[in-house]
Amino acid sequence: MLHHFNMNILFTFLLAVATACFYVPELKQRGSIIIASCMAMAMLYHFLMKRPCKVYLVDFACFKPSVACLCSKETLLDRAKRVGFLSDENYKLVTKILDRSGLGPWTYVPEGLLAIPPKLTLDEARKETDTVLFGAVDELLEKTGIEAKDIGILVVNCCLFNPTPSLSDSIINRYKLRGNILAYNLSGMGCSAGVLAVDFAKQLLQAHPNSYALVLSTENEISSMYWGNNPSMLLVNCLFRMGGSAALLSSHPSDRRRAKYQLLHTLRTHVGADDNSYSCVFQEEDEENKVGVSLSKELMNVARDALKVHITSLGPLVLPLSEKIKFLSNLIERKVLKTKIESYMPNFKLAFEHFCIHTGGRAVLDRMQKSLELEDWHMEPSRMTLYRFGNTSSSSVWYELAYCEGKGRVKKGDRVWQMAFGSGFKCNTAVWLALNTIDVGSCRSAWRDEIGNFPVKIDPLPVKTNK
Repeated sequence: MLHHFNMNILFTFLLAVATACFYVPELKQRGSIIIASCMAMAMLYHFLMKRPCKVYLVDFACFKPSVACLCSKETLLDRAKRVGFLSDENYKLVTKILDRSGLGPWTYVPEGLLAIPPKLTLDEARKETDTVLFGAVDELLEKTGIEAKDIGILVVNCCLFNPTPSLSDSIINRYKLRGNILAYNLSGMGCSAGVLAVDFAKQLLQAHPNSYALVLSTENEISSMYWGNNPSMLLVNCLFRMGGSAALLSSHPSDRRRAKYQLLHTLRTHVGADDNSYSCVFQEEDEENKVGVSLSKELMNVARDALKVHITSLGPLVLPLSEKIKFLSNLIERKVLKTKIESYMPNFKLAFEHFCIHTGGRAVLDRMQKSLELEDWHMEPSRMTLYRFGNTSSSSVWYELAYCEGKGRVKKGDRVWQMAFGSGFKCNTAVWLALNTIDVGSCRSAWRDEIGNFPVKIDPLPVKTNK
């Protein structure tokens, strides 16, 4: 607001000087020079005011749960057997899913789910979310040195757990954030909400220059667990795990010197107008009135089609000219000349050095690697994040970026593509430019103590054969 106020004063002053040139005799002689100068300065003012301010990622943090939350696949199956809600057939199904999921032998779940019997109360759900978000924010504030009172924008996203007071209210209370903070709580937006929240924060920062935005992403395991026997709803129990992230975005020009990344582009694609797309990830009650999230068999096809629509808009923003020409000529042949040829998949490896694709599951990552024609090296951050932390929903793209940093991959000038799918159905993108080479030794992250153990080899899935 102060920035806009000062610029308006300057513009008013320039107009006053130009007007004086017509009425003050001493200035009439040099009036044309002064007027030209004022006009030039006015045009510069107009240009500066219309140009959106740049948004920077100062730093981010991913929460790593305590050892008390470590859970093996065997423990997970043991707890399912003890609770006794699974039929014998579905117990075998869950075992098979876990074996083929791409998750490693150890991931994290809330202590409430490990208890016997499991603690499924509202208090336990609050405890889980508070533990994750407070832990991530504490680490972020320590890394950046920012005081809580300096944060002017707060965006929190959690799909399935939305208590009253809201999660954003909980953050404000915990850190005593200022009274005029712009606070938002996003719910029901699915796994793509982490990238969506970045886009939302960007727009708020550009509307409010010289501000800080705190963006928090998580999912609540206790409230999202399914306790029934509908096979289409059991996949969520097998893939999703405890985790969360905090990111500090800034529209202060002075933060460019210390920020890790600059936000180049955000893009959101929504294909929910199509009924199949809208219903492919759907929270509902099963035959026994138990609530869960069902995943349709059409999910992979929906994701594929959403990706095609998404990259049609993303390509012109990020691809080099050579790829744009190939893509455009292919599009003209198919749509205008009606030639029956395959659609051309641009080489996004020419646009990005690093890929952080949401860990939706092993099948999703396999499909994305094939569709985008990526190498194993490019998919390593996503596969290792799924292996070590599971599907942490909207925060997964941050664990993947932390992996890239921990491995010493991120160099000055590198471009990073964060891309995630979510219910609705949505495909969202954030493109970052590394402003500095990331120093591995200074990287405090969820990977720091064990990054040397990765990557690990993951056995390929058995190939189906027709008997």
